Amino acid sequence: MPYDFRQPIQLSREHSRNLQLGFDSFARQATTVFTSLLRTVCQVQLVSVQQLSYDEYIDSLPAPTYLTKFLAEPMSGQGMVAMPLSAAMASIDHMLGGPGSPFQPQRPLTEIEGSVISHLMERLLHEMRYGLASIVDLELSATGVEYSPQFAQVAGAGDAMVVVLLDLRIGEQTHQMSLCLPFNGLLPHLQRAAAPAPVSDRERAKKAQAAEMLKAQFSLVPVDVSIRFRTTHQDPHRLGSLKPGDVLRLSHPSTAPLDVVVDDTTFAHATPGAKGPRLAALIVDATKETR
Repeated sequence: MPYDFRQPIQLSREHSRNLQLGFDSFARQATTVFTSLLRTVCQVQLVSVQQLSYDEYIDSLPAPTYLTKFLAEPMSGQGMVAMPLSAAMASIDHMLGGPGSPFQPQRPLTEIEGSVISHLMERLLHEMRYGLASIVDLELSATGVEYSPQFAQVAGAGDAMVVVLLDLRIGEQTHQMSLCLPFNGLLPHLQRAAAPAPVSDRERAKKAQAAEMLKAQFSLVPVDVSIRFRTTHQDPHRLGSLKPGDVLRLSHPSTAPLDVVVDDTTFAHATPGAKGPRLAALIVDATKETR
């Protein structure tokens, strides 16, 4: 993944996973909200969770767009939900008993239309609170509506934002919704949510006992040990020409101890000898030698 020096703080894998779980839950609840209020088949699916600068996010939105700004206490800063104006008009059409034609006017909403769609947005903000409850307990409240992304101004141009893309299907029409939250306001809550749960004294004692039992059992496991000279490299021609009686020069110095090896890992050194009629070796160094 390319590193952007303008955004030195990035979403970690654990933080992204927590956000995806939260917004997956939100997408399922949003599907129920749209279907019940519009009284037609609707579906909301999570597409991606990413980090963008506010300027990059604004540039990705078409104009005009139905934008709902909101506060999310206790996070600092504001967030925003962006819905294509055609999707907002189609939703209003359905809620007022119309067919939800794909050909909708591209104009600001009237006062009555705004009142109708605001109820839908309030329900969506309510479901977002429950979707993110495992990360932070939010108090969400809408603060205003804009139609031009450049005039929304919920953050500075270079501020980092968590941007969530969602596919919204209303009947046979598919639209792309999105929402953004301030990264700096969300990060402390993500870090707390990803932190390991505190361990009680009883759990700590159980873990220590399990570690001691495991260590004791490991000491009883038999392993194959070999004592050998260091590796000697020969080319295929030399090996192919060997005859009985030939002598090979080993790479092992005559004054160096032998290697004590388990599974091709040298963990000690020893000198050769004998004990009665048997060959034996005396461990002289338990430190792996650097070759």
